[in-house]
Parts: sequence; C-alpha cells; structure tokens
Amino acid sequence: MPGVWDPLSALLAQQAGFNTVFVSGFSVAGTLLGEPDIGIVNQSHMADVAKRVCAAVPDMCVVVDADTGYGGNRDVQRTTELWESAGASGMFLEDQVWPKKCGHMEGKHVVPVAEWLDKLSTVINSRSSLFVTARTDARAVNGLDDAIERGRMARDLGVDAVFVEAPESLDELDLIATALPDVALVANMVEKGKTPLLTPAELADRGFTLIVSPLSGLLSMTKALGDAYARLHEFGSLRDHLGTITAFDDFTDLVGLPKHLAIDAEDR
Repeated sequence: MPGVWDPLSALLAQQAGFNTVFVSGFSVAGTLLGEPDIGIVNQSHMADVAKRVCAAVPDMCVVVDADTGYGGNRDVQRTTELWESAGASGMFLEDQVWPKKCGHMEGKHVVPVAEWLDKLSTVINSRSSLFVTARTDARAVNGLDDAIERGRMARDLGVDAVFVEAPESLDELDLIATALPDVALVANMVEKGKTPLLTPAELADRGFTLIVSPLSGLLSMTKALGDAYARLHEFGSLRDHLGTITAFDDFTDLVGLPKHLAIDAEDR
C-alpha cells in the first residue's frame, strides 16, 4: 500500500498498478497544512481527504489512517461512520496518547491497553465493512514484549490485522511474526526510518502480508518538486530540463480530460 494524500497522488498510484492505497496522516499533515505529524491533523481534515481520494479512485481499496480516533468512544464511533461514508475500505487505529506523533519519531507515549481495546471494540461494533488494523506504538515506550502482548489482546478482540509499529531489527520482526502467527500482520516500510527496509516478498517470507510504504511517494515528490523549483529559480525556465517533467498531455490524460471532452462532444 503506497501512501497517498490527495486525488492526484492516488491516481498516480493507480496508474502505476496498485489496487490499494493508504491515506497517511503524516502525508496529510505535511501537504494539507505544512505541519509535522504531531497531532495537528484532526478528524475533519482526514475525513475530507479520504472522501476526495475515494471519489477519485472508486475502483481502488483505500485504507485511511485514523490516528487515535480523535477523542473518546463517541468520537471513535463518529470516525468510523465518517470513514465508511467517505468510501474507505479500512482504517488504522493506534494506542498513542493524543496528541500523537509519527511512529518513527521519538518521545511517544501510549494509553493504558484497556483504553485502546475499548476504542477498537467501538470500531468493531460500529463498522459495516471496514477492515480494522490495530496499531500499537508500545515498542518504543514499554518494549517489544508489551507491544506483542497488546497485539495478542487486539487479535483476541477480533481485529482484522495487527500492526506493531517501528521494530528496529530483523530479529524483532521475526519475534513479532512468531508470537502472532494467526492474524494478518502489517509491516511499515519508512525510508530512513527505524525498521529495516525489506521487499514485500522478503516480508511475506517472515509472516507479514500487509505492507505499507506510507512516505515513498511523498518524500520522492518533495525531492522532485524542490529540485524543479531550484532549477526554475536558477535558470528562470525548465527549457533545458524538460526530461524531468511530465508532459502536459500526459498530465491532462491522468486527471481525466479525455472523459470530459467525450461528454462535451455528446452534449453538442
């Protein structure tokens, strides 16, 4: 699941051949607000982005980050309703203290496990068809044993997948997979993050079947856009760098111009 943050990034993921995407809170914070992923993005921000992305790629599965659920159980129930109304296929719900931080940042805190399990129960009891992933950030706070135990408790509750965030070695990945063999496991591949970068095939061999690459597109786009603006500032034109940009007609094809032109022709 590549991370996306708006309809254009979702369309590009679809064009590349993916059938599932992940609306990343980190990416939404950066692109919508120009802020870090430290709990500034709220329920309304994410619901609006989810609605736009799902509308742009209706044939794709769209999994949407729900952070901590944005409040108490009534808020979590509302989050579930908003995600389903937007057309989301699934959600991630984590056990951090709000305001949360990106899973690969320092200084995180987690809530008591009972509070997290109660929120997960609310989602399970409220959903119609959402695929629910229970994410725990306890590895960085209380150690791997506690994170795995939280994963077991979430599994027993009836979630669809368990996500132990930010294991720091291949051995830790293997310990997670060995301890949780009977539930779908998520691996989060953040470039230059805390977890070793592996391919989907390598992760599948280790027992992880849901692979998220939440920042690959965002970090690539940031580099490409920064380079383009730097060239434009230096040279005043991209005339001598046209190989670095998408062709105008290719872009308009991507965003559906031929479809709109066909409709206009029918109306004449």
